[in-house]
Amino acid sequence: MQPTRSTQAKPGFPVFTYPATRKSDQQDILHGVPIADPYRWLEDLDAPETAAWVEAQNRVTFGFLESIPAQERLKAWLTGLWNFERYGSTFSKGGRYFFFKNDGLQNQSVLYTMARLEDEPRVLIDPNGFSADGTVALTTLGISEDGELLVYGTSASGSDWETWRVRKVSGGEDLADRLDRIKFSSPAWSKDGSGFFYARFDGDAAKLEEVNRFQKLYFHRLGDAQESDRLVYHRPDQSEWGFSPEVSEDGSTLIISVWKGTDPKNLIFWQDLRDPGSEVRELVPEFRAKFTHSGDAGRTLWFLTDLDAPRGRVLAIDLDRPEEKDWRALVPQDADTLEGVHAVGNRLVASYLRDAHSVVRAFSFQGEALGEIALPGLGTVSGFTGETGDMESFFGFTGFTVPSAVYRHDFNTGKYGLFRKPVLDFDASQFETSQVFYAGKDGTRIPMFLVHKRGLVLDGNAPVYLYGYGGFNISLTPSFSVGNLPWLELGGVLAVANIRGGGEYGEEWHQAGAKERKQNCFDDFIAAAEWLVKERYTRPARLAIGGGSNGGLLVAACMVQRPDLFGAVLPAVGVLDMLRFHKFTIGWAWESDYGSPDREEDFRIQLAYSPLHNLKPGTAYPATLITTADHDDRVVPSHSFKFAAALQAAQAGPAPTLIRIETKAGHGGGKPMTKVIEETADRWAFLVRVLGVDFPG
Repeated sequence: MQPTRSTQAKPGFPVFTYPATRKSDQQDILHGVPIADPYRWLEDLDAPETAAWVEAQNRVTFGFLESIPAQERLKAWLTGLWNFERYGSTFSKGGRYFFFKNDGLQNQSVLYTMARLEDEPRVLIDPNGFSADGTVALTTLGISEDGELLVYGTSASGSDWETWRVRKVSGGEDLADRLDRIKFSSPAWSKDGSGFFYARFDGDAAKLEEVNRFQKLYFHRLGDAQESDRLVYHRPDQSEWGFSPEVSEDGSTLIISVWKGTDPKNLIFWQDLRDPGSEVRELVPEFRAKFTHSGDAGRTLWFLTDLDAPRGRVLAIDLDRPEEKDWRALVPQDADTLEGVHAVGNRLVASYLRDAHSVVRAFSFQGEALGEIALPGLGTVSGFTGETGDMESFFGFTGFTVPSAVYRHDFNTGKYGLFRKPVLDFDASQFETSQVFYAGKDGTRIPMFLVHKRGLVLDGNAPVYLYGYGGFNISLTPSFSVGNLPWLELGGVLAVANIRGGGEYGEEWHQAGAKERKQNCFDDFIAAAEWLVKERYTRPARLAIGGGSNGGLLVAACMVQRPDLFGAVLPAVGVLDMLRFHKFTIGWAWESDYGSPDREEDFRIQLAYSPLHNLKPGTAYPATLITTADHDDRVVPSHSFKFAAALQAAQAGPAPTLIRIETKAGHGGGKPMTKVIEETADRWAFLVRVLGVDFPG
């Protein structure tokens, strides 16, 4: 065992004695380069030694967190703030309305239904009854065409693995159907409601780290055992292909999106459902661009695509004339980034991003511009789903200081009205949101949102929490988070940087932060921090950075590259070992953004920024609180385990380098409210302590 080590004491920090972490002599030779991996044994998540290490680390971490006077008060504060009714997505199907609501402190939101908007809503599924501690979540929904049957999926402890059941909407009872081994799939009902298409793996869902390959597409007929499900399509020659099914509105066509990892580029196949047993045909046979099915009329399918249009456009493809030369441009590329398109209200409703906030426009099915749909303000919109002929639709709208509200849009009048709005103890008028633009290291113009109390004095002393992601074409847009309110109330600044790697400006912006250009993400984020210091919002000792998953990689890499620039770092469920990420669960799918360590040119790039491999012993690193979960089967927790062990061994400064390991939780999805509140309180308590934030009382 490596001897237990302590850091030097410093005024304001205790002496930290970290658990002993055994170092092995494990070494790999990758492309001729010797790579030491002394903490490889922490990849064995079920080993007693790993369990003992987790327990010992949590003892140190929670001992420190519980010693912070603000922690319990933050927990009580957050509990009070979160105790308000919240409404989620609202949609209609088969003459019924469905929506989610949380009464306030329920661990999981509840699904309600009603026949008319004026009716009293009825509980359809209450996930809070799935488990005593709220760790079993409702994850997937699929409603039959007539609104009578509902496929719903559940997952335990935050796992990506799901179990599916079928419930009668009218009576609320479950049928005998039960499906397992499902991951990364949604159901697509047949028009007659006899069953649904879905995709599953053959692997053992009980093995957390097992690599997920060879997904297969099936049809499940109601009442049949899963073992009897009809295999619709699979490719034994393509281990990385996955299949997402949809059924056209008239029920005649099965549309199959073939995906490969997290790359937005996909294939489109189709099958004529009017001819049982007909072959699956290729429509888009090459991984050239993203194609998202957005609606259809008879034999014509509409797709949102970035083919020859990095900011997106809409193409119409006739299945009777499927050759590319006959594809018809319906909605051209615009200066704004086209995010989503839905056929509803007898038109195409298109949601755009303009400098990372929402704009919505409508088009006829012939491509004629029908004008902009008004929104309640500057923020983020979601929804506008429904059937082609539905003359009403619902959308959600939110901003950094605007709790998400649900609106009903009437296409006959072109007007919208408020449907559901939360009420909570928060005065948004005391705060302001602004958008600034700063120059990256190479001069690229990058947007950043800033949220803080009105009248902020720029004296370089405000505590700042800088958040980022920068990957996988994911855009960071204005959104409300109850968890951020204490930070803002305490005088903190929330900064959200829209760095390259995201989708804010289309596929070119995404690719500018991927693979050999991944360093751009770190440079952009570091430039955001430098701008905040230069413009006298803060100083390094009062600047914290945070991000999760790919964002965890972002902030850990920036910390390793510029330890002098930050006062605190919060990497959550991060991808931190860039040489072995592809060896677990769905990690291989991230090669579209990261490249593969098995290729020497990619390996050299990854080795240069991999957080685990660039820690330098004897360096004074900022205060760090790593967070992960013992059931994370997307970014396996060994990333965080190994990084924490290496960081504690390398730390020469007095700042704490701790890891908080949640039990019975996963990558973040479906986390019960109790755990959300506890983790959020711990995060802010940590920053209050290490940044020296004044806490009243």
